[in-house]
Amino acid sequence: MGKRLYVGNLPYPKCNDAALLDLFAPRHPVEIKVVSDRDTGRPRGFCFVEFATDEEAAAVIAEFNGIEIDGRKIVVNEANDKPKSTHGGGRRDYDAGNGGQREREGRGRRGGHGW
Repeated sequence: MGKRLYVGNLPYPKCNDAALLDLFAPRHPVEIKVVSDRDTGRPRGFCFVEFATDEEAAAVIAEFNGIEIDGRKIVVNEANDKPKSTHGGGRRDYDAGNGGQREREGRGRRGGHGW
C-alpha cells in the first residue's frame, strides 16, 4: 500500500503537474494531483503526491520538507484522510448547537404539536 503526501506552500508558477513531476521524478511518484480553485481553475498552492511505498514517501519528506522554491519554503508531510461527515445526505440536525429549542418553538407557533 502506498503513502499519500501533502505538499503545500508551493509558488504558483511552479504549481502545475509538469513542474511537480520534474521535482519528484527521481523518487518515482505514482500520482500527482494539483488542487485548483473550483471557480477560477487556478492552482491553490498545494498538491497531493502518492508513492508506491512508505519508504519512498518517508525519503521524500526528509529530502523536500522545508526546502525553498522560488523564495517559498514548501511543506511536505503525510496527508490526512478527509474526515467523514457525521450528517448523512445533507440532513439538518435540528438539535445541533441549540438543544432543539428552535425547532420545538417553531412547531408551537405554527400550531403543530404545541410543545
